Amino acid sequence: MLRAISPIDGRLLGEFVVSTSDTIHRQMLAARTAADNWARVPTESRVKILAKLLPLLLSELDNLCDIIVQTTGKVRTEALLGEIYPILDLATYYEKHATSILRTQDIATSPFAFPGATAKIERRPYGVVAVISPWNYPFQLSLAPLLTALYAGNAVILKPSELSLPIGQLIVDLCRRLELPPNLVQWLVGDGSVGQKLIDAGPDLVFFTGGLNSGRAVMQRAAQHPIPVMLELGGKDPMLVFADAQLTRARDAALYGAFSNSGQACVSIERLYVQNDCFDQFLPMLLDGLKQLQVGHGSRGDLGAMTSQKQFDIVQAHYDDAIAQGAQASGPLQRNGNYVNPLVLWNVHHGMRVMREETFGPLLPLMRFSDETEAVSLANNSELGLNASIWSSDIAKAERIAAQLQTGNWVINDVLKNIGHAGLPFGGVKKSGFGRYHGAEGLRNFTYPVSGLTSRSSLAKEPNWFPYSDTSYKQFKGFIDFVYGGGSLFQRIKRNWPALEAFKEYSAFDLTQRWQNLKILLSWKRDY
Repeated sequence: MLRAISPIDGRLLGEFVVSTSDTIHRQMLAARTAADNWARVPTESRVKILAKLLPLLLSELDNLCDIIVQTTGKVRTEALLGEIYPILDLATYYEKHATSILRTQDIATSPFAFPGATAKIERRPYGVVAVISPWNYPFQLSLAPLLTALYAGNAVILKPSELSLPIGQLIVDLCRRLELPPNLVQWLVGDGSVGQKLIDAGPDLVFFTGGLNSGRAVMQRAAQHPIPVMLELGGKDPMLVFADAQLTRARDAALYGAFSNSGQACVSIERLYVQNDCFDQFLPMLLDGLKQLQVGHGSRGDLGAMTSQKQFDIVQAHYDDAIAQGAQASGPLQRNGNYVNPLVLWNVHHGMRVMREETFGPLLPLMRFSDETEAVSLANNSELGLNASIWSSDIAKAERIAAQLQTGNWVINDVLKNIGHAGLPFGGVKKSGFGRYHGAEGLRNFTYPVSGLTSRSSLAKEPNWFPYSDTSYKQFKGFIDFVYGGGSLFQRIKRNWPALEAFKEYSAFDLTQRWQNLKILLSWKRDY
């Protein structure tokens, strides 16, 4: 049995029975049956069924926010904007576009290589998708991949973080109120060992969101079977502020980007680089804005509680390491229960843990840079590459810099918001993971492509079939030179005419207008 405890006040939120290997095996069998049935439902019909989730969420916003707040420690507005709003936007996007995104695609074929043939690519669902989700945004980061998998035609088994079990229960209860086939959406209760058992049960795709070390473990486990994986891992996201930026707006964005959800976001601003020309002006502005932030769940609260003791220990270690190496801080690291005051650090360097490792907490380290070249070098000096923010009034310069950053996503003159754009695929590079979700590419990633070629030839045999001979080799060599060789069309016809004549017996050539045109051109060339 696992007990869910609120990080706000220690209240017991529920008790949940841990899933066993036998339970997981039975759930997988049931999910396979559900997946087979759901895959046969046309995409248009799936969309109509799933569209009923949006009004359901809208009708229960306050209750949903309350459960998220109690489970995670977020403030209420953060629960609304960070957890629920992105789901509403994503559901609306796929309701409009899923059918066209997943539609079978006709592919052009060469009339010479594939005469009388048509080709196409169709998208098929994997089958059963295992969604292993984190504790920091347990509603959004569970429901977004879950919904995407369902739109694509899959069944889903959700394994939420053991710190977010009330959210897992909430999501499954919401899905049960839709007209979905039985067992199409199921969930498991447990820690990482249960996640391992889920992978061992043999889903067809694993979608994991979490830290780098856990991502490695998931990938290693899946490789034993093997099962394809999509990994959305951590970030150490840079924010580059140039002297020509709107500094007040950049200051407010830095505070929001670093301390939203108490810094417990994979796309938090964890490295703030400010150009020398404005650094001495920007730092006092940043410290003044920091003083205005409110921590707690009162009538006004900007930062809620941190969710876990383990994560606070990392924040403490990064803070202590930075101070020991000469960093200055806006104050001591203060904690009241699970509430932690946000801090700004400066006089930092890349030898400090706070500049190398993901902190995932309310620390914002600030560092100088001189010019574009150094800004790009500092931003790229990380094992992680999830998101980045560039600040300048010169949009051309900002876009030039963005093109040089080793990141899966970037935004100019804003923070965090770009990852919520339903039409933009989201994911990382380097050790921030691979695979994408959101947008058309994200939806297709929950399917696999199947290529098909249909021949309508009435020939008894094809020219490339047996028997082979020295003569056929010369004929095919001439044909290849005609199609791909250099020179004008007439030059290629002239030097390869014997080979082309050898293929005229195949009606496929006679059935193409290109062959007719070829003979006409050749006749004209001879007369000329």
